[in-house]
Amino acid sequence: MPCALAVSNSPIFSPSPRISSIFGKSSSSSSSSPRIHGTTPPPPPQSQSSPSSSSTLSLRIQNNKVDGGGSVLKRKRPMRIDIPSMAGLGGFQLETPRGEDRLDEVVVEGESYSVYCKRGRRGRVMEDRYSAVVGFNGDSRQALFGVFDGHGGAKAVEFAARNLEKNIVEELSRRCEEDVEISIRNGFLTTDAEFLKESHGGGACCLTALIRNGDLVVSNAGDCRAVMSRGGIAEALTSDHRPLRKDEKERIEASGGYVDCYRGVWRIQGSLGVSRGIGDRHYKQWVTAEPETRVLKINPDCEFLILASDGLWDKVSNQEAVDVVRPLCVGVEKPQPFSACEKLAELSVSRGSMDDISVMVIHLGRFVQ
Repeated sequence: MPCALAVSNSPIFSPSPRISSIFGKSSSSSSSSPRIHGTTPPPPPQSQSSPSSSSTLSLRIQNNKVDGGGSVLKRKRPMRIDIPSMAGLGGFQLETPRGEDRLDEVVVEGESYSVYCKRGRRGRVMEDRYSAVVGFNGDSRQALFGVFDGHGGAKAVEFAARNLEKNIVEELSRRCEEDVEISIRNGFLTTDAEFLKESHGGGACCLTALIRNGDLVVSNAGDCRAVMSRGGIAEALTSDHRPLRKDEKERIEASGGYVDCYRGVWRIQGSLGVSRGIGDRHYKQWVTAEPETRVLKINPDCEFLILASDGLWDKVSNQEAVDVVRPLCVGVEKPQPFSACEKLAELSVSRGSMDDISVMVIHLGRFVQ
């Protein structure tokens, strides 16, 4: 039988009539209305040290070798392909939203989760998004959450936030109690294929957490990260997809690409700093939308789950994040998960983060069966 769902309305996730027919009635667990803050100051100047500020890179000769006759054999790196630069750095020209259309902050406080998103000083528009679906089959102990980090503009991340969970839900409805991992994988790949039919550039890293039948299923394509607190000990449930990762580098090179360090960051073709995600049509030969998935049982010692974009993780370690959240959420009379989200974002900013930051804290104790 199809799995009916209830949707938590959020400023980022707005179900269409088609989605509503799948999800059913809204869950009361998401009755808290989100607060969104926008401002209208002029956009900050573009960073002069951005990794893609030059539209071309000079070819470099590396790994010189000498043959038996003493002559030098030079192996050239493949020619850099002609790819538009990232948004705001030449190439894609983004329209800067004004007034209420420009998101500087997103604040959401629900019964089982809280979210805080903050626009970074480096970007002209916020390219982070989130989504939340609570109440599979009328059961408030089942849910689907997501955090999304865009690059090259907000089109891909908006598309992913609005469509990925819908596509996963449709796959689950068709398969129901069958292989959940296949349903999630198909949901990611379908969303990617649908976005590539659009005329937009850019891409999005996607992280989802499905809670169902007492299981936690975390899936990731990109460098957003899921970290769980198990009795106060941080446990990373995902591994970042970056070109420097050995298996990702080998996969990219096997498909004809190369990985290079440019301005201190390892990149595909000297440009893109992530190796998996939705979109990135110009890199599609090397960037896959196929997620890595981990499944585990939610036990009483599973306290809370942190889903966050790399704007947090680039400055805050896994254990530090757990140490900030735990005193506000575990063993206290009135848990304050939103305050924990905000405190984590502020910590990252205080350490110099210029990136968008999105943090979601999910209270796993509410989903134990």
